[in-house]
Formats: sequence, structure tokens, C-alpha cells
Amino acid sequence: MYRAEGAYERDTRYLTTRVTADGTDGWPVEHGRYRLVVARACPWANRAIMVRRLLGLEAAISMAITGPVHDEHSWNFAETTPGGRDPVLGIERLEEAYLARDPHYDKGVTVPALVDIPTGQVVTNDFAQLTLDFSTEWRRFHRAGAPDLYPTDHRDEIDAVMADVYDDVNNGVYRAGFAGTQEDYEAAYERVFHRLDRLEARLGTQRYLVGDTITEADVRLFTTLVRFDAVYHGHFKCNRQKLTEFPALWAYARDLFQTPGVGDTIDFVHIKRHYYCVHQDINASGIVPAGPDLGGWLLPHGRDALGGRPFGNGSPPGPPPDAEIVADSHAPRFDVTVVRG
Repeated sequence: MYRAEGAYERDTRYLTTRVTADGTDGWPVEHGRYRLVVARACPWANRAIMVRRLLGLEAAISMAITGPVHDEHSWNFAETTPGGRDPVLGIERLEEAYLARDPHYDKGVTVPALVDIPTGQVVTNDFAQLTLDFSTEWRRFHRAGAPDLYPTDHRDEIDAVMADVYDDVNNGVYRAGFAGTQEDYEAAYERVFHRLDRLEARLGTQRYLVGDTITEADVRLFTTLVRFDAVYHGHFKCNRQKLTEFPALWAYARDLFQTPGVGDTIDFVHIKRHYYCVHQDINASGIVPAGPDLGGWLLPHGRDALGGRPFGNGSPPGPPPDAEIVADSHAPRFDVTVVRG
């Protein structure tokens, strides 16, 4: 995934087949046919969890949650399912679904992965396209009142914002954390904070990144922001400022966190255990920090004054399915009464 003596390089050799309404790639949209395998710890998987929940796709696409840590044989269900085996796919490790697709598979065994239940094969792990397809290809299974996270009239702007956020923030923190030289680290560090400064200015005058409702762009930025102080500030050495020291970004992140379907997908225990336990090359002790204090996530954010409505003409999702509720001990106690807008 990265060079020990140079710049970090993300492995982007994904399985890019798609599940589409017309089944162009041989995988048609079907209610109940696919299972989304995720890890709550992973920001890329967190996007898929969040979009699925906001759109109300829980009944159409079931979800399997792995534990927060993995070894050389990939993500597993040892901590999250009785007997350590996913009850639907019948597998102990996600690697098994990749090998069912290709016995000689030699790319990354990553989450999120969308698995075809009848064959047990991974259809796609292309996380960027997956959530866009949830918004566009799966429309007939969206809940009543689902938001349009990828509105046609804003797509060019959304795509441009997401590209900058991915390059400099989503992937930028990894470039800093896994840099193999001082020069590469400092270059990545500067890019992260240059982009955060620009986002701080942008969000000082508007509630959301594009338009006046939540879009895919907000989902993609949020999953990095919510991990910033807990992980990236210290573990990845992105320590010029904490998120809590950016007035607009911190208020924006709290606004989203307090929105149903967003903050209720976040598991801080899984997040911290994953990064600090798995990345032994940069945290050899495996010690997981006790902080930071999470209480601030539920403080009033004041973003309502900027206008906008999270769901546009739609409505918030209902409570998550019982099996998908994040334990109170793993996150700030979530009270929907604090939600505004």
C-alpha cells in the first residue's frame, strides 16, 4: 500500500464491476440479493454505511459488520458475530468472498465490498462508485423522503469538490501518516492543511459544501473529519490544528454528526482500535489512546442560521435496525432531540 522509503501510494486496483438498474455488467439491482460487508472503523466503508442509511436501503441491501482489526488474511467476523462466521454469507473472513470471485485474486481485500449472496462472490469494492450507484441505480428501493445526495444540477460542482477533498484530505492524511521521508511527510501535511483552510473559508458562509442540502460531497468529507482528532491529528501527525480549533469545520462536523443517519453510524471504539492496533509500523506498542473527550460532538452547532435543510424536501430516516445500533459506550450518547434544521 505504501513505500517504506518514499511517498504513500494507495492501491486503487479495485473490482470495478457495478450493480446497475439495467444489469449492464451482469449484476442487476435486486432486492435482497447483495450483502454489503463493512468495517465501522474504515472511513471508506463508513461512506457506504451512511449513504445506505440516509437513502433507506437497509431492507434492500443487508449489511455484515466485521471487527475493527484484521491481519494478513483480511477483515473477519470474530468479534461481531456468534461463532465468528457471517450468518448470511457463511464466511469467517472477507478474503473468502474475494477468492470466490477469483481464486487467484491478488489485489487488496478491502471494505466496503458488495457481495452477491447466491454465489458468495464480491461484485465490487470500488468504494467511490458504489455510493454514487446507491444514489442513482438503486432509486426504486429508496425510502420515502430519501434525500437526493447526487442531484443532477449540482453534479459537476460536487465532483470537483469531491476530487479536491479526496486528493488533499481523505487520502492526504494517509500520505502524511505513511510517508517514508521527512520531505514526503511535510508535503502531505501542507496539502492537508491548505485544503482544510479553504474548506474552513467555504463553510464559514454556507451550511453544506454544495447547495443547501446534504450531498455525497458532505458524506465524503465528514468521514475524515470525524476521525481527525481521534486518529489523524496524533497517529498520522496531522497536528497543526485539531478539528475543534477550526470554528466553521468543527461546527459543520457537529451539525452533520447530529443529523440522523450520520452520527449514528460512528463507532469511535472501533475507529481507534483499528488504527492504533493494526498500524504497528507507526504505533509499535499497540496502545490505544484514552481520549479525546467525545462530549463536544453533541454541543449546539448554530449552523441553522446559515439556512439550508439537511434532507431538502425529504425527511430524516427512522432509527437504525436493532442489529446495526452502535453501542452507547462506543460513541457519545446520541439523542435525536438535539437535531436541528
